[in-house]
Amino acid sequence: MTRRRPPLALLLPALLTVAGVLLPLAYLLIRALGAEGTELREIVFRPRNLELLANTLLLTGSTLITTTLVALPLAYLAARTDLRPRRALMLAGVLPLAIPGYVGAYAMLAASGPGGTIETLTGINWPGPTGFWGALGILTLFTFPYLFLNLHAALRAQDPALEDAARLLGRTPAQTFREVTLPYLRPAWLSGALLIALHVLGDFSVVSLMRYPTFSAAIYQQYTAAYDRVYSAWLALGLLLVTGAALLLEARLMRGLHLARVSPGGAREVRTIRLGRARPLAWAFVAALTGAALIVPLGTIGYWLRLETNPFAWASLWDALKSALGAAAIAAVTTTALAFPLAYIGSRAQGSLARFTERAAYLGYATPPLAFALALVFFSLKVAPPLYQTFPLLILAYTLHFVAEAVGPIRTSLSSATPRLEEAARLLGQTSRGALARVTLPLIRPGLLVSAAFVFLSVLKELPLTLLLAPIGFETLARNVWAYTEEAQYAAAAPYALALALSGAVLTLLILRREHRPAPRPPRPPKEQA
Repeated sequence: MTRRRPPLALLLPALLTVAGVLLPLAYLLIRALGAEGTELREIVFRPRNLELLANTLLLTGSTLITTTLVALPLAYLAARTDLRPRRALMLAGVLPLAIPGYVGAYAMLAASGPGGTIETLTGINWPGPTGFWGALGILTLFTFPYLFLNLHAALRAQDPALEDAARLLGRTPAQTFREVTLPYLRPAWLSGALLIALHVLGDFSVVSLMRYPTFSAAIYQQYTAAYDRVYSAWLALGLLLVTGAALLLEARLMRGLHLARVSPGGAREVRTIRLGRARPLAWAFVAALTGAALIVPLGTIGYWLRLETNPFAWASLWDALKSALGAAAIAAVTTTALAFPLAYIGSRAQGSLARFTERAAYLGYATPPLAFALALVFFSLKVAPPLYQTFPLLILAYTLHFVAEAVGPIRTSLSSATPRLEEAARLLGQTSRGALARVTLPLIRPGLLVSAAFVFLSVLKELPLTLLLAPIGFETLARNVWAYTEEAQYAAAAPYALALALSGAVLTLLILRREHRPAPRPPRPPKEQA
């Protein structure tokens, strides 16, 4: 039976998490409004703001279009056609997620231009990516997996009776795809598109390396170079408004969507489409995508790695790897620990308080990392100055930002763990904590592990929070890749980029393998105590 009130032992950490997300953002607003009238008007009505808004919206909308043009055909090939091996198609659609955008940007910059990998190996001076088109291309290559995973799952789950009914009514295959399949994919597309939009809105590394001005790039420049904290606070608020508009738009488009199967019984398997003469064209598409998203970046890293002979770089690599893995491990534990109360309250409790705690926690993930880091900087300097640029503040930032990412797998596990098992344990003499520890936690252990792995991978790749909040002298793989790439020292950045890409690939494969395992059998209720 679903609880109407969340247990106090889980409600308190959930409320503390919500406070940790909301208080820095509230202080960011106070900081922005602290300017005097004349300065405030000059900041708000600055023409530069409209340019940044237009660039940000143009890049976000264009990335959604290009990622759809890449992810939808690949998902359809993997889910509905006889193109094999299917595992190779899945790897082509998922592994680019292991390469952070700034590593992809580093690889493309190092491969192109005078003295780049392409010119050295082929003699062709391939122009380097820059501006809007460079940012669009790189963001497309390394964010389309968010959309691919959702579309592939939806295509595999669709009841073929829907398409069969359309064909019986005289629709052609193209009309059936347009009028039946595409509307069915709308929820999956909206979910993946929201993740991509949030990523593009919050990205500053790719757009900075491509020299394309957006809100995020301007925030970083104003805070680190111009030291204009008031204007950077206003830019962060502007970015928050754009992010909030994206969330509201997604919620509005999702409203009223009910896509149930036609047949009341079990769904039949999806019919496999034979490609025939189109098979070479399909493989050419997959090969081109794999080459651009995987082979070129990894090959470029390998090429520049041969040129890095400085022994101090390898010693620094080991230190950066230990720092990155250690911070990611600690953040994975703390984030999963705070995500469990939120997921439990969201799946077991009812009422406005339960809904508020779960939705407010998502605000930390929806807030662009630079804006969230800036809010924590202002808040810590005002409330607890000794905390500024310390390791605990960095872990706190990781935890609050990624806690919503960890809620999903845990809540999915809780949805399959019926509350009746807890009730049975209570009837057999167990306390609430005993039932939770002996029944619920063992049952949702796979969800906890997936959540921790998600957070570990995200923290390992994270850059904006680390740049603004990390202690002095604290080096990570991401920070060193950014620092060397910004100075065009591609050989020095290669070891860190390779370590980051390989670590991300291993974690991505482990997450995929764990998520495709069958669900564990529910444990037996504990015996009655004497």
